[in-house]
Amino acid sequence: MAQTPHTPRPTGRPAHQNVTFDSHGSTAHGYLALPASGHGPGVIVIQEWWGLTDHIADVADRLAAEGFVALAPDLYGGNVAHDSEEAFRMMRDLPVERGVALLSGAVDCLLALPQVTSDTVGAVGFCMGGGFVLYLAAADQRVSAAVPFYGVIQGEVPDFSRLKAQILGHYGERDEAIPPATLDGLRAAISSQSGVTADFRMYPADHAFFNDGRPEVYDARSSARAWAATVEFLKGTLAA
Repeated sequence: MAQTPHTPRPTGRPAHQNVTFDSHGSTAHGYLALPASGHGPGVIVIQEWWGLTDHIADVADRLAAEGFVALAPDLYGGNVAHDSEEAFRMMRDLPVERGVALLSGAVDCLLALPQVTSDTVGAVGFCMGGGFVLYLAAADQRVSAAVPFYGVIQGEVPDFSRLKAQILGHYGERDEAIPPATLDGLRAAISSQSGVTADFRMYPADHAFFNDGRPEVYDARSSARAWAATVEFLKGTLAA
């Protein structure tokens, strides 16, 4: 990650939770945002390593304003990191397999909602959550649109042989955590295993450039471009 030790987390409140759902034999929590119309395609929003913060809830609200039913599952069970050391520990303590299982349960929840009009879902995630977007899409064919923002792959590259989702990724040219050259190998793995051509887009920005709660890295112009592309991609893919 690009954060330095003791970087404050960009939120002033505990984890946002307003919905409970079953996930693989356990009870999970999350934040659900509904569009004004009351119905729309479903999108999973996956948190950064900080937890289910104000920023992630705001992304869900912004997707709802665009007509989506957005669910941000809480992968940390109500905990939110206060500095990068704690965030790293919490991320480390969440095995990828467990995270994917929780997210798959969130897909179950979303597709079961009467407000959701799509047969598949989109997935949008940031940093750790961006990596989980790719892990989830590789494991769950009900994800048809995957949008990783500066997604960090933890450990082995996913097995993309069952991937069906189209992929639109957003990355910063100055991101030291994810050097642009490393994306060539990821793109090649996705293509060779699944036949899907990932659209990875670069921006003149740093890691976490979309997080407007972190002014030291936030890039308004790059964020606006990435957001517009994301909304267009989700609408086009989930409506197909």
